[in-house]
Amino acid sequence: MAALDRRAVFDPGWQLLAHVCQLQEAGDHVIGDFAGLPVIAVRGGDGEIRVFHNVCRHRAGPIASCDGLAARSLRCRYHGWTYGLDGVLRSAPEMGQAPDFAPEDVRLPQLRVRVWQGLVFASVDVPAMDFDELVAGIDARIGAERGLADYGHHHRESYDVACNWKVYVDNYLEGYHVPHIHPGLNRLLDYRSYVTETARWYSYQWSPLESGDGLYGDGDALYYWLWPNTMLNILPGRLQTNRVVPLGVDRCRVVFDFYYRRDDSEQAQARREADLRFSDEVQVEDLTICEDVQRGLASGSYVAGRLNPLRENAVHHFHELLRATYRDAAARGA
Repeated sequence: MAALDRRAVFDPGWQLLAHVCQLQEAGDHVIGDFAGLPVIAVRGGDGEIRVFHNVCRHRAGPIASCDGLAARSLRCRYHGWTYGLDGVLRSAPEMGQAPDFAPEDVRLPQLRVRVWQGLVFASVDVPAMDFDELVAGIDARIGAERGLADYGHHHRESYDVACNWKVYVDNYLEGYHVPHIHPGLNRLLDYRSYVTETARWYSYQWSPLESGDGLYGDGDALYYWLWPNTMLNILPGRLQTNRVVPLGVDRCRVVFDFYYRRDDSEQAQARREADLRFSDEVQVEDLTICEDVQRGLASGSYVAGRLNPLRENAVHHFHELLRATYRDAAARGA
């Protein structure tokens, strides 16, 4: 199943990698994991953002091991093969005597890239859908005043979770568990007004929010899930993105990136610190129940139960997308 998910779900999907605030100058780069494929996003000297395989064409070493700023080139730390920001090999130590070896013929495989609302998405294979189809209607729902491109401050947290990536997505897609698992979050949201809606390739959850000036203030909370593994948590003054990366049949990593409005005041810094503490509290609650659910699924006891039509419609939507994807792969012999 892990190989099938990589081949049928992730490689043809649009996966989130970065925000443009992390790639402002030539040579700025961000690394990521696309379901087992190491990738790197780079701002080129021509201003274009490109995404490459982060795998040296020599002996599969990493081109970059961490995010970086203003690099003039990309150098594999295994044997020093060096690539330009356009992905073309520029130099290879002691390879001058190798017959029929032309560095300019060696280049890093490149992914399809789309920048939307300041977010950098890429697709490994031919995409299962046009990117505009993936996000159809979201721009209008967010509105110009809540556009996501102008965020600046960035912070990252990652959690390794002992569950299949689908278990984590299932959990994200419903607010049914909020009163039972998230007492702190439940106090901020109006559960009675909590709404979940689905579109062709995404779903979103919406609730009025009352958090006070020490956190987000008042407004509304929007939680978007985009096929297959991207979550956008949009709150007043803050964008949080979640990327769920499969690590095996019963393990995944959830990468949280926090983006905030550009504000260096003491009050804004205090709000960001409070947000990070509160987010960690919520995530620990989520990963704990997800690991419990994984144990239940593996126990041999469980037979699929009825979904709540009011609260779990997005879970059903996700499952139907998975079923359609697996059926299509089987029909193609993939």
